[in-house]
Amino acid sequence: MGKTIIISNRLPVQLQIGNGSITAIPSVGGLATGMKSVHAGGDSLWIGWSGLTDEEIPEQLVSDIDKALAKHGSSKVNLSKEEVDGFYFGFSNRTIWPLFHYFLEYSEFELNSWNTYKAVNQKFADAILEKADDDDTIWVHDYQLMLVPQMVRAKKPKIAIGFFLHIPFPSYEIFRTLPWREEVLEGLLGADLIGFHTYDYERHFLSSVRRLLGLEVSFNDIEIDSRTVKVDSFPMGIDYKKFSEAAEKHEKSTSEDLTDLQQRLNSHKESTPDAKLILSIDRLDYTKGIAKRLNAFEYFLNKFPQYKEKVRLIILAVPSRSNVPQYQLLKKEVDELVGRINGDFATVSWTPIWYFYRSVPFENLIDLYTSSDIAWLTPIRDGMNLVAKEYIATRTDKTGVLILSEMAGSANEMNESLLINPNNFEQIADTLYKALNMPIEEQQSRNAVLQKRLERYNVEKWANDFMNSLQDQKARDAANVSRRITEIRLNGIIDNYKKAKKRLLFLDYDGTLAGFHTDPQKAGPDEGLYKLLDALSNEPNTSIYLISGRDKDTFTRWFLPRKYNMIVEHGVWLSENGEDFRMLENVKNDWMEKIRPVLESFVDRTPGSFIEEKNYSLAWHYRKTDPDFGNLRATELATVLTSLIGTDDLSLLSGNKVMEIKSSNVNKGRASMRIFGEDDYDFVFAIGDDWTDEFMFQELPPEAITVKVGSQKTQAKYYVDNVNKVRDLLSKFVE
Repeated sequence: MGKTIIISNRLPVQLQIGNGSITAIPSVGGLATGMKSVHAGGDSLWIGWSGLTDEEIPEQLVSDIDKALAKHGSSKVNLSKEEVDGFYFGFSNRTIWPLFHYFLEYSEFELNSWNTYKAVNQKFADAILEKADDDDTIWVHDYQLMLVPQMVRAKKPKIAIGFFLHIPFPSYEIFRTLPWREEVLEGLLGADLIGFHTYDYERHFLSSVRRLLGLEVSFNDIEIDSRTVKVDSFPMGIDYKKFSEAAEKHEKSTSEDLTDLQQRLNSHKESTPDAKLILSIDRLDYTKGIAKRLNAFEYFLNKFPQYKEKVRLIILAVPSRSNVPQYQLLKKEVDELVGRINGDFATVSWTPIWYFYRSVPFENLIDLYTSSDIAWLTPIRDGMNLVAKEYIATRTDKTGVLILSEMAGSANEMNESLLINPNNFEQIADTLYKALNMPIEEQQSRNAVLQKRLERYNVEKWANDFMNSLQDQKARDAANVSRRITEIRLNGIIDNYKKAKKRLLFLDYDGTLAGFHTDPQKAGPDEGLYKLLDALSNEPNTSIYLISGRDKDTFTRWFLPRKYNMIVEHGVWLSENGEDFRMLENVKNDWMEKIRPVLESFVDRTPGSFIEEKNYSLAWHYRKTDPDFGNLRATELATVLTSLIGTDDLSLLSGNKVMEIKSSNVNKGRASMRIFGEDDYDFVFAIGDDWTDEFMFQELPPEAITVKVGSQKTQAKYYVDNVNKVRDLLSKFVE
């Protein structure tokens, strides 16, 4: 078992330079706490930026920094000031952050920032590759490093890679506005497992993958380059024990142990025993909705004036990205709002809002959590929001009310809290009123359930669940890879081919010899394919059959002059040695008049779909439709057609973005066995890519070499990755 390598933008330690020496102090909270169980012992390494630019590090201290970080199991990525500006303050925080939080108006699409983002991601990938072995496990974190998984995969295709996004993933309609959307998706898909906080984010990601990359998604699995990428949701927890024990210790504190903040809070409570404290803690970020919350609080005081001098809102706004213009404007707006509301409502003995623009030490955080009657957290969009969980964890007597925005990721797990729409001031005012008047018994009932859940699914379980899922996914892929045609297997197949006295090869066309095209008539053979097929057809003692669902007119035009053997329309027609097609099966087509109007109605209601009419079958193609809509319509069509053809001698085939209705006694398996039975073949080979080829794989004798294109579930013995690999394989037969 190899080591675990964790990668994040920042390391879990803070470096301090003073008096010509360096000090490394472990970070507290957030990801550093969450990864404690994974980043333990000598079998793990954490790679990230140290927080100091190249210009800030004295040359004589470079080796000292490396040694200091090594003591904490960490290794740094060097970044210049220019790189930090373009990668972190630029693309990460001025493009991805606002876009993924639905603030499209704040998103900047600057090519220079994108190029810096790519270059820095490559730096992180190179730092990983320098330290990683094939049996290691890589876990990449967050939106700053979305290109890293594929960059590592390109150099180490067998290594286990996980990625977790700690912010929301936006809907397709938002994500598609990103100019470099395909590159971001491809970067993420270098991972074996991609994790999100909620199912909604997972669903948005899968939708974008389907619509922008055209990849097949089965439930939460994505097939790409012969790999299966799993996408799942893992709601991040907190260090529940740390917060609950701190609260218990705080409760037992003597008056001498109390902090200055706690003494002030106690003094306030003693002066107005029936007053309530409402707590709001956030980074000062436009996604947190602080300005809206202040306006909503003003609305509440006007709607319920009886609560003047009876409530106090404590706003703790932690400074964030203070050099970014939007954040500077937001601070100005919040400062002015607090000043105006306090000016409008304050009395001699009462100020409605206590406003702190600073970060506070952990003990003060516990003071605020344990002293506040209500926690009011209403982000406009938030990946998770762990403050909500921390507040509940500190309520030792299970009292307290949590008001939480339904736009926060944690809202999915915390239904016992009071969920609100942060844009609905009327609802917010009524919910504040409800919280202020909630009976103790109801508070305790709600919080008891929340505490049990949060204690059970804590941050350690979150990390372990992700790692276990990553290992399971890698094991699944390893089992799948065991069937891939490796060089050793290929050499064995070629040896059998060379030794055989009489050979038979069945070659599917679309998705096997040639890639798919949105217009089937434009997916004709190229010169390279003609050259390969000519060489195969000229092999002595070898019979080659192109076997396809295509219509005979198209194959006549493409291949008849070259005298290839052909089976078309799934086994209805046969042409050998350049002769005209003859019927291999006696089938009827009088049913088509009944089915065609049904397909036409689906074409009318499904933009981008069309009907391909063959001599004895009808096909409804939907490759050019929206993937989600096309799949929905295909399911609906299957239901309609199944009821229509139930009594007829017809069957419904579901292929790659196509549904075909044909005679039940016609399929590739029946046709291939008819050819096989006409001679004494000692080498049989069949290759195809979709469900219509499964009949062939099933019917051919056990000793036949059957090959699927792609790693999907199949009856074939082996698989190859794609069309290029098919041609590489077939070219070995004629070398």
